Amino acid sequence: MRQSWCDLLFAHWPVPAAKLRPLVPPALEVQEFDGTAWVGIIPFRMQSVMRRPLPDLPYFSAFPELNVRLYVEAEGRPGVWFLSLDAANAFAVWAARRFYHLPYFHSRMSLGGLPAEVQYKSFRLARPRGIEFEATYRPTGAPYESKAGSLEHWLTERYCLYARSPKGPIYRAEVHHHPWSLQQAEASITRNDLLHPHGIDIKGPPALLQFSRRLDVVVWPPTIVAA
Repeated sequence: MRQSWCDLLFAHWPVPAAKLRPLVPPALEVQEFDGTAWVGIIPFRMQSVMRRPLPDLPYFSAFPELNVRLYVEAEGRPGVWFLSLDAANAFAVWAARRFYHLPYFHSRMSLGGLPAEVQYKSFRLARPRGIEFEATYRPTGAPYESKAGSLEHWLTERYCLYARSPKGPIYRAEVHHHPWSLQQAEASITRNDLLHPHGIDIKGPPALLQFSRRLDVVVWPPTIVAA
């Protein structure tokens, strides 16, 4: 699958690994950076979503998306574990659940204010219905690439995702892209229910914010890591 991730915000909070351990399958290790784990909330919009080499299709190839993710590894491969993914495209939700075993939810979503800023709203239509997220965010600096060994690099430069099928096995899907072009960012998050279903309690604004205008990505079909 090819896709582009556009007008994206990385919003991150530190959370003790012990709080996140029950949310991750035993086959995966919750990773820590300098003694703490992290949870990320990632609003953005998807574009050019389609199986290669097919052309883009109206409605199916472009829609908002909103992710909640943790940082894990298996067999020495660092990757991402999603607690939830919201999307405004019902077909994309079905396909991602069916073929990638990801916890997608259909939501009513909108973006405004582009290109200067992003005014983002999401209201979950699927059960648990009513989960909301509202934020306004914008870049505040010039584009740059994160340095290897930095927290920014550790959080963003990840090239696989993990998921668990309804039958139990853990899958890994490879994700290929160039290094992120990041910008420092500011954000006002006025509503955030996304962590409530998972029992994660965060206080205050994000500890780390980055913006990225666009990243082109290829996602490969998942393969089994552990039963």
